[in-house]
Amino acid sequence: MVGSTSEPKNDVEPMSSRRRTLTLPSWLPVDAYILALVGTVVLAALLPARGMAADMAGGASTGAVALLFFLYGARLSTAEALDGLKHWRLHLTVLACTFLVFPLLGLASKGLVPFVLTPELQAGFLFLCLVPSTIQSSIAFTSIARGNVPAAICAGSFSSLTGIFLTPLLAALLLGSAGGGFSADSLLKIVLQLLVPFLAGQLLRRWVGGFLTRHKKVLGLVDRGSILLVVYTAFSEGMVAGVWSQVTPARLGALLAAEAVLLAVMLALTWYGARRLGFGREDRIAIQFAGSKKSLAAGLPMASVLFGAHASLAVLPLMLFHQMQLMVCAVIAKRRSRDPEPVREPDGTDAGPLSHPAATVTS
Repeated sequence: MVGSTSEPKNDVEPMSSRRRTLTLPSWLPVDAYILALVGTVVLAALLPARGMAADMAGGASTGAVALLFFLYGARLSTAEALDGLKHWRLHLTVLACTFLVFPLLGLASKGLVPFVLTPELQAGFLFLCLVPSTIQSSIAFTSIARGNVPAAICAGSFSSLTGIFLTPLLAALLLGSAGGGFSADSLLKIVLQLLVPFLAGQLLRRWVGGFLTRHKKVLGLVDRGSILLVVYTAFSEGMVAGVWSQVTPARLGALLAAEAVLLAVMLALTWYGARRLGFGREDRIAIQFAGSKKSLAAGLPMASVLFGAHASLAVLPLMLFHQMQLMVCAVIAKRRSRDPEPVREPDGTDAGPLSHPAATVTS
């Protein structure tokens, strides 16, 4: 501690060496938020919300999502929102991934019957490919990864609104379901839970926008907290409905493997496909998170209408995929947040983080 000051490197190098030794590799999915997600799933499995507690959890989840959109509306300037609406190429790309590529992969899963999936599980697998993209988690992960949040808001909202009409039509066409269709209640729920709070935030932005901009950590806590609450509420509903008792462990493992392949294909396609289409880093992040995920909140009410008494088993693939996508995308968003700032070309385009000298350092 009292050593000579003529050899400062000897004091610094051991400290940096110890720091490298104690730090886990960045590719390991060991993260406080990942642990929180896993803990939330375990909590829902051991202590699912029932009865009045389920009603309270559902109300809290709805309120958390509404608060999330109010905060985004208050933080997002009207000019940025209008700019996001003009980004039509990005929105069409997300819609094509959600309602074209996903359904095609879902149809291809028929080749897994009966050796890998049962006909009932395959129908649920196809159904998950037909539901719209998530909104709140797509926006939250895009924000964490420093992507184009205004575009993610618009892309997720467009997907959700389009799914109200398109998902029942695709399900009737591809699943042979005669029931279901457009639900005015679903539209009203989306308007009240998402659009109204966002517009309220826009109207009150003049008074609260500056405060929220100065306290971004608060918004980050709401992002993560709202996702944890939605995960607990949705997983509790599945546990109470007894969906896990309707499938054998072997079939469950096969379903998880098929969904892991599906998610990996869509994550790779949205990221590298968006690069081939000429999108910059921030837009590619929004496309990846909005174009590779499926909404459990939108899928559950639609499944109850389309499948009736068999809805619990039909929604099992969507439930598993929903949990998987949240955990995987949380890891990806965390890694993207550590990317160096992209270098801008003279024409203003994104040269990508790999062109940055600091990008050669392993993160």
